[in-house]
Amino acid sequence: MRPLCPCRSCCCLLLFLSLGVQGAPEAAPEQVHLSYPDEPGSMTVTWTTWVPTRSEVQFGLQLTGPLPLRAQGTFSPFVDGGVLRRKFYIHRVTLRGLLPGVQYVYRCGSSRGWSRRFRFRALKNGPHWSPRLAVFGDLGADNPKALPRLRRDTQQGMYDAVLHVGDFAYNMDQDNARVGDKFMRLIEPVAASLPYMTCPGNHEERYNFSNYKARFTMPGNTEGLWYSWDLGPAHIISFSTEVYFFLHYGRHLVERQFHWLESDLQKANKNRAARPWIITMGHRPMYCSNADLDDCTWHESKVRKGLRGKFYGLEDLFYKYGVDLQLWAHEHSYERLWPIYNYQVFNGSRETPYTNPRGPVHIITGSAGCEERLTPFSLFPRPWSAVRVKEYGYTRLHILNGTHVHIQQVSDDQDGKIVDDVWVVRPLLGRMMYL
Repeated sequence: MRPLCPCRSCCCLLLFLSLGVQGAPEAAPEQVHLSYPDEPGSMTVTWTTWVPTRSEVQFGLQLTGPLPLRAQGTFSPFVDGGVLRRKFYIHRVTLRGLLPGVQYVYRCGSSRGWSRRFRFRALKNGPHWSPRLAVFGDLGADNPKALPRLRRDTQQGMYDAVLHVGDFAYNMDQDNARVGDKFMRLIEPVAASLPYMTCPGNHEERYNFSNYKARFTMPGNTEGLWYSWDLGPAHIISFSTEVYFFLHYGRHLVERQFHWLESDLQKANKNRAARPWIITMGHRPMYCSNADLDDCTWHESKVRKGLRGKFYGLEDLFYKYGVDLQLWAHEHSYERLWPIYNYQVFNGSRETPYTNPRGPVHIITGSAGCEERLTPFSLFPRPWSAVRVKEYGYTRLHILNGTHVHIQQVSDDQDGKIVDDVWVVRPLLGRMMYL
């Protein structure tokens, strides 16, 4: 046997150092990301390996030196539905007992391979603080225009969490799920530093949403299809619009989700004195003024009016329980609506339309960047359309307190310029009903 070339040994060493891991490459964690399990003082770390290994997170407060704290979790095999039946392992560990607002350093893996060190700040507890979120949908592995700026924002500590409103990678199942791997590696600098909260979009549909369900770890027991969580003065609800469109997986999902939504909204309203804002996130919007044939361009859209135009529609439900802000994506553009219900504009007043609005506020933010490019608008805006932006970008959402929310749209095409800026103001009392 020929001796190993010294140059080759150096190359291997450099490769290991560049990966920032210790141990065998197939056992080294990758695609590391965080999520919030809706338990104060907690954070869940999820990652992937190519062989089964132990699931451990080491963490502490110091940037260098030993990481004294330990948490262990579980892993589960995932077999992609493609022809190669690629198999990998998803690890999940929940850290508990975190100090609110404190920055932690962590690494994940096992003695067979460790990730590099990441940092995150534990979420503050209770309703009396001001969360800052990055909100967007439709971010692909190709043409991810907004991602470099989002990474810079994250490094500067601008956000407490991310809301990714459906459509990941385009598509995670493509090329036997290698596109999903590429996407999860791309978002790691953001998702390993902030809780990365998601909802399913239409591009996650293959193999019964299996790549989405396996790769992300959301609260609740519905594999992330619908769930809710509390953040500062807000109750945030994530749900699936896709149950209305992929009915071959079972019409019962529409009914189950609808009844869960109603029950969750009832509970949220009982707790409205503590958390006045109710914010929803779902992929396909009820309304839009884009020049295509998507569901939101039809007068009786399925998400708005339900199956056959009368079963399990969401507009009446959200209006009944006084939902304040509805976040959408799917259309590759940004659109802000006037406060609206049943095609009627319900501005608070002519001078201050978003102060004490008499209907929910809708924001469509699906222009983070993907291979399908931007979506054009119809020639003339609808009467309920307030602002339309056909540029790559994403949304900043600052939940200042129980009465004020600040929304800004960042244009990546204009080097980070704020192209929309609006405050939504609602009184503390009487939030359940729109009068």
